Amino acid sequence: MPTGGLARWTSRTFPSRQIEAETPSLGKCCDDGIWATLRFMCGLYSFRKSPEETRALFGYLDEPDFPPRAHVAPGQPIAVVRMEEGKRRFALVRWGFVPSWAKEFPAGKPLINARGETVMEKPTFRNAMRRRRCLVPADGYYEWSGDTPGRKTCYFVQRNDEALFAFGGLWEVWMGADGSEIETATLMTIAPNRELSAIHDRMPVIIAPENFETWLTGDPEEAARLIQPAPDETFVLEATTIGKAVAPPKPKQPDQLKLF
Repeated sequence: MPTGGLARWTSRTFPSRQIEAETPSLGKCCDDGIWATLRFMCGLYSFRKSPEETRALFGYLDEPDFPPRAHVAPGQPIAVVRMEEGKRRFALVRWGFVPSWAKEFPAGKPLINARGETVMEKPTFRNAMRRRRCLVPADGYYEWSGDTPGRKTCYFVQRNDEALFAFGGLWEVWMGADGSEIETATLMTIAPNRELSAIHDRMPVIIAPENFETWLTGDPEEAARLIQPAPDETFVLEATTIGKAVAPPKPKQPDQLKLF
């Protein structure tokens, strides 16, 4: 089994293996560097809907089993829906994009977001935008607002009907010198709509169900037209609190079975 990071995983390999259970705090998943990114970007989200509801909306072939996750954070495996051999498939990849041409798997803050305005031009994301777009299921995300470090207000953002939705994402495969493969992903961001502009200058790109096929299979230019703020009055904000626990030492070469 490959080492050196998150080994390549497909739903055909482990069709029923559960991803990590819900994390009530961020202590299990985030070191201090990752925790710092959460307060300044679209860097923490919730995915608590059932496997049946998720499969019904996204229309993939697989039947994976997974628990609800209130806090999905950078560096963790995240669920994505992508095209494989002309079919929608469910897969798990690591949240933190690494371009295929990178010589080494980077340390430090991961590339958890890609700016939608420049994704067609930036070398890091350009190839993935043209060939490897994905949908990321979620039912809400967290955003911090305020100017005082340590005193920012955390908001939970969800649809006004509390329904499941999809972030627009990109994924990539990075191959190490030893032949190991690591699949990673990033979430697209854009300038916010009216509601979200009150707390942040960015928001995730939301892909509506009627545009799933275009995002996954359309021409790059056609897909790029979907990179826009969600319509006003789609989302509601609720102030909330998230506790920070002490993170355990981060393993240099995480074992695949511990991640999945």
